[in-house]
Order: sequence, then structure tokens, then C-alpha cells
Amino acid sequence: MPQPVRITDTTLRDGHQSLLATRLRLEDMLPIIDKMDRVGFHSFEVWGGATFDSCLRFLGEDPWERLRALRRAFKNSRLQMLLRGQNLVGYRHYPDDVVAAFVRKAVSNGLDIIRIFDALNDTRNMRKAIEVTKEAGAHVQATVVYTTSPIHTVDHFVEVARELAAMGADSICLKDMAGILDPYTAHTVVGRLKAEVGLPVQVHTHYTSGMASMALLKAVEAGADVIDTAISSLALGTSQPACETMVAALRGTPYDPGLDLGLLGEIAEYFREVRKKYAEFDVAPPGVDTNVLRYQIPGGMISNFISQLSQQNALHRLTEVLDEVPRVREDLGYPPLVTPSSQIVGAQAVLNVLAGERYRMVTNEVRAYLRGLYGRPPGPVNEEVRRKIIGDERVVEGRPADELEPGLPEARKLAAPYMEQEEDVISVALFPQVAIKFLQERLARRTGVDYALLEEARKNGPAHYPA
Repeated sequence: MPQPVRITDTTLRDGHQSLLATRLRLEDMLPIIDKMDRVGFHSFEVWGGATFDSCLRFLGEDPWERLRALRRAFKNSRLQMLLRGQNLVGYRHYPDDVVAAFVRKAVSNGLDIIRIFDALNDTRNMRKAIEVTKEAGAHVQATVVYTTSPIHTVDHFVEVARELAAMGADSICLKDMAGILDPYTAHTVVGRLKAEVGLPVQVHTHYTSGMASMALLKAVEAGADVIDTAISSLALGTSQPACETMVAALRGTPYDPGLDLGLLGEIAEYFREVRKKYAEFDVAPPGVDTNVLRYQIPGGMISNFISQLSQQNALHRLTEVLDEVPRVREDLGYPPLVTPSSQIVGAQAVLNVLAGERYRMVTNEVRAYLRGLYGRPPGPVNEEVRRKIIGDERVVEGRPADELEPGLPEARKLAAPYMEQEEDVISVALFPQVAIKFLQERLARRTGVDYALLEEARKNGPAHYPA
């Protein structure tokens, strides 16, 4: 029997990450929270992804305080985050002690649901985060990353979901980060997940190719329990489908989520005005990009390519780079193009084109990937390419995090001079240079002392202390 579908709102995380370079400030979120809280959403995605890094690096905000402030403001709603498995909210694997500390603090600071994924669908890289999330009492939403390749069949996605269910997942998310999930595949995959895994299923996609609303509709018809949308003024393009559109499309059907379009319209108008403040970051071209269906490149990668090639006076070679991406991806065993594998593949594609010879120049990340330090590639890598790049170096066959020493002791030492809360240690463990700079500037605002200058002087000796 069909049931009303529930909706997760992504405006405060993926909506502005996709369209405004993750620059939306807390001060522009808080005034509208009361109305958002009254809508009746299943949950709000408010944290994780690139927001943690962006708060520290660009906005001068403490990401932990952002979470606490949102938790105080949302009186009636569940809050969730996106967690990159063993990468947490960063771009490399972190030791288990850092993963455990991060997850515990994320839950204690206000999260109800943690959506956990791994870029390679290597479930070993999700195990620790799942385990600690369960222990902390939050809902584990384990994620199957969707992509297309000879490896990524419907059977593959179902098998990954079964492994995650066995690890203790409370629900499954089918995550389409590039916007390439077509409607009938969505119906097939969701139907199989519902029939064979036995957990609630949530679907996340992006509007990039123009298919996302149709994909969500077919997913709902196949039994999806929850879908992700953004408020219309921060939807479409490389963001999610518009909430109001899906609510209207489902009105009067057995799937009707029953949300108030009038209230949603008021929220949309608020964000329509807020968006104007971020015009310098609002540079993505409007409309759809069907190139994503050929290259499977998330929206942010194209802009990164344009920036990198422009710096090298090689923008005219963009088409060559786009053509090289699928070849590099095949050589690396068809990793899904989501952080950090999208950056790994993309950067190498640029080098291959600019160097004039494939793999003459190689990034450190590709070397680490071929050594197994990011996990198990979905398919076989090109062994000729692997030998050319890493020779006879040992390839890690086990879980990559097992190779790592604990990370909190060193982070505690680095954070000690500026520490105001236990969460500061975790921030430093994740982003040492960026977090320490943030902590120094935070302390300087409160004391009037330039701690960055004092630290530089300390390193150079007493004679260099400022007068």
C-alpha cells in the first residue's frame, strides 16, 4: 500500500554548497528557522559535506557553534549531516580515534541522523563511523553511492546495501551526487532495495542533468520512504529538485507529503532575497548541463577545471580534459566521482592533458589511491598504469585506517595554546593549519592579542617578539 513520502530539506547544507560555494552564513539561516521548523519536514540537512571546512577557512565561524545554534533554533525537527566515512568532513582518511571523537561530539552537539558514505562504496571505510554513531544513539543512514560503469550494476548497489544493513544501518540512502540517475533506473534500484534489504530507503540526487525530479517521482512510486529537496530559491542547477515542485506533483496522490505550499513559498521568498547577498559566489550557469551524462562530472568539477586551465592559459583544452576524465576513471577501476575521488581523477586528467603524456606527471593522491590508501577500487585498476606510477611499492589490501597512528594526541598539543572547548582538538585534527589559524584569530578577537604574530615570533626566538 503506497504511503505518504517524507521530505528532507537540504537548503542549509547541499543547497548553498551546490550553488553558493558553501558560503551561506549562520546569520542568514537563523531568521527563517522558525518557519522552516513548522513545515513538517522529515529532517533538515544542516551540517557536514564542505560546510565544516568552509566555516573555518572562509567564514570565520566555528562549525561546532553553528551546529549548536541550529540545534537551539530547531525546536521540533531532526537535524542530519553528511559524513564522508573515514574521511569525515575532510579529504583524507583519519585515524579511528579522530573518527570516534568527531562522531560523538557531532551527536552530543545536536545531530539526530548521520548520513555516512564512502567515495568507493568500500564498506570497510564506513564501519567505524557506523559503529560509533550507533553507540552515540543517533540514526545511521548508510549510503550507496550511485554511478554508472561496467562495474556499477543494480546487483552491485544491492550488495553494498546488504553489507551496510549487516553493519547495523537504520536506513539506506541512494546518493546520486552527479545528477545522472535516470527515472527508470531509480525505480528499479529503489524497488530492489526495498524488496531485498528490508530498510527504509532515502534518495538524494542533483538537478544537474535535468532528470532529478523525474527520478524522485519514479523512486517514490517504487517505495522510497524519503526524498531530498531544496527550497526552490536554492534548488535546481547543481542543487536538488525544488521542494515545492515535488509537493505539488504529489498532491492528492497516496504519496502526498501534505506540506503547506503557502508556508514553503514564504521560505522561498526569504532565501530569494538572501541569495542576492552572495552574488559573487553565485556563478554557476543556469539551466541543465547534459554533459554530465557523458562525463559523470559533478557540477563543481567543471568550474574547477575552468579555473585550473585558465591559470595555465589552457582553457582552450577543456574539451580534452573532459574527454580524459573517463579514461583516467577507467584506469583507476571506475571510482564514483564524488569527494575525494572526483578531485583525484580530475586533477590527474588535467595533468595528463597539459603534460602531453599520460601519467608523466602524477599527483600524490593518485599514488596513494593506487597503493590502496583510499580503499578498495570498485573494479580492477590498470596494472600497467599502476606499475608505471608506484613500481613495486606495497599495496595495502586491508582497511586503510588500520595503517594510521592515533591522531588526537598531536592535535591536542597543537590546539593547547588556543583551546576553548574539546571540539577545538577535533577541528585541529581534521584541518591543522586552517583550524589553528581560526583558533588564533578567535582568541585575538577576544583578547586583542595577535596570536599568530606571537607564534611566529616564538618560533624565531625572543628577539623577534613584537614590541
